[in-house]
Amino acid sequence: MEERYYDLIFIVRPGTPEEEIKKVLGVVEHACAEKGGKIEKTEQWGTRKLAYRVHKHREGIYVHQEIRTTHGELIAEIERRLRTQDPVIKYQTVRLDEDLKRQKKLVQKREKRAARRPRRPAAPAPAAQEQATATS
Repeated sequence: MEERYYDLIFIVRPGTPEEEIKKVLGVVEHACAEKGGKIEKTEQWGTRKLAYRVHKHREGIYVHQEIRTTHGELIAEIERRLRTQDPVIKYQTVRLDEDLKRQKKLVQKREKRAARRPRRPAAPAPAAQEQATATS
């Protein structure tokens, strides 16, 4: 089975203690361990203003994770667990491997086209032409 890459971003209520955020991260890590996934990177982006109100909140603490897995049901399980976490006010998962595949295909097509194009010899520089006519 092929690997899939996901971005997971979730927003925690502002003012949530660090211990509570670590508990939520522990829930995600536990789900990954159960389903054979791997968390590649975890970043806490800090408190930021929200684009719109979410449950009466105007700001939240953003947390970003990159997850690699061969099981699609892992993301469904993580989302289910995030829904039950009280500090989490919003979450979003995005599958990245489809975009990566598309980018690889485009690069391969460009390389094939470039390989088929005949290479033209470079035109001599004007200064080199003048020197050649002056010496003859």
